[in-house]
Amino acid sequence: MSKPVIKVENLSKRYRLGLKEKQAKTLMGQLANVVKSPYDNFKRLRNLSKFGLEDESVFWALKDINFEVQQGEVLGIIGKNGAGKSTLLKILSQITEPTTGRIEMHGRVASLLEVGTGFHPELSGRENIYMNGTILGMTRREIDSKLDEIIDFSGVEKFIDTPVKFYSSGMKVRLGFSVAAHLDPEILIIDEVLAVGDYEFQQKCLGKMEDVSKNQGRTVLFVSHNMVAVENICSKTLLVENGYLKYNGQVSFGISSYLGSNNYSKNSIVEKDGVLLQLIHDNSIVRSGDSLSLSIKLKSDFIYKGLSLALGVNKNSQRLFTLNSFYQTGELFSLMHVKKIKVSLENLVLTEGVYDIVITLYQQGTKLIEFNTVGKLEVKQGNYFKTGYVVDPKYQGNILIEAKWRL
Repeated sequence: MSKPVIKVENLSKRYRLGLKEKQAKTLMGQLANVVKSPYDNFKRLRNLSKFGLEDESVFWALKDINFEVQQGEVLGIIGKNGAGKSTLLKILSQITEPTTGRIEMHGRVASLLEVGTGFHPELSGRENIYMNGTILGMTRREIDSKLDEIIDFSGVEKFIDTPVKFYSSGMKVRLGFSVAAHLDPEILIIDEVLAVGDYEFQQKCLGKMEDVSKNQGRTVLFVSHNMVAVENICSKTLLVENGYLKYNGQVSFGISSYLGSNNYSKNSIVEKDGVLLQLIHDNSIVRSGDSLSLSIKLKSDFIYKGLSLALGVNKNSQRLFTLNSFYQTGELFSLMHVKKIKVSLENLVLTEGVYDIVITLYQQGTKLIEFNTVGKLEVKQGNYFKTGYVVDPKYQGNILIEAKWRL
């Protein structure tokens, strides 16, 4: 087995939090605090680097992180805000030191962690390209050979000789990513900066990352909340939760674990516009090809007539399909007090992943109330086609369709 490009062992990072001082309730107490404050400030300064006692001021941003990354892999690092993802990237980029543990990295590293990272606001875009290239260890001749390509990819050629302080956030991201991606680093580290760019540039960036990893054999570490991007370009995922490494491995399972950590259960209750909705399903985790039964309980103090119910399934905010009770039964119902409706999905057509359930009430064909994300549905690989083969959603998409083939 080849030697990993990145090896992280028992990595931890801790910080000392600032704590609110206790305020005296009397005038004499406040005067005493004024007298003692120079001594207290000196004591606080002296203890800044002392972590001997695990008191309430100690915060572990990362704790006992272990993983390896092979050459050419695109590693997606996912997790909620505050989980420790950016701290991990800052340590790998050698911006900050770990508290404990060790890191092995083989190759030149280019990092894009924040908008305009490493840019000098008074220098032009062109001058910043040369400055960043020099920091990354490139010679002027190497930068000269890449300069036109960098400027063309960034799309800011009209402003390339304008000081960067006049650039918008999107323009800084364009130039920063273009510099980092074109100066031939062995390891490219990217935080959630692509969210600032427009859709067209995001697609260019994703395509460039695929090219850098697959065709050039370089390694990419990619932090993002865009699960579509993670699914499309990453070969592995790390799921970080509260500073701990919760999962390391297959992309689809990592995303499922991340999305499933949002505390949605198989019994969800939501209220909107005076209507209480309860969604109950036998199991929130099913397999492709399985049957799924759902119970929808509606409760209201108002009387609604001529209603139909629609159940939609979304993936990453995109609607995959909708089931409408009226279209399939031709019947309308009334709601007064409590109404319980059951729906069965036979031979579930979804590939592996985590899906959102959206329920909408219609009155005489007009949308009345929409309950967004009332529940999560986690689907695992199953024997949908009854052939013994399971489908990789990376190549199949989200929907499975039975077809007849003739040779």
